[in-house]
Amino acid sequence: MEVLIKPLITEKMTAVTEKFPNRYGFVVDKRASKSQIKQAVEEMYQVDVASVNTMVYLGKQKTRYTKTGIQSGRKPNFKKAIVTLVEGQTIDFYSNI
Repeated sequence: MEVLIKPLITEKMTAVTEKFPNRYGFVVDKRASKSQIKQAVEEMYQVDVASVNTMVYLGKQKTRYTKTGIQSGRKPNFKKAIVTLVEGQTIDFYSNI
């Protein structure tokens, strides 16, 4: 199971990171536990994790109007994890760009 899917780099998450420099967000597998998320972050980024908070988001219903009629669908559900690192440690998401 791939635990970490992608890092969250949104306006809201960037504001949280600026306010609390040791917190980072990730989209994770819905079946992953907090201990698995902690272990995956520590292995991938070589940092020490102090705590992990998780939340599950339900997918939104989307509708759009086209020439052929109304098309409706649903965005997928996802799980988000907020990882707090030990003081003095950071993760640089932009180093490989």
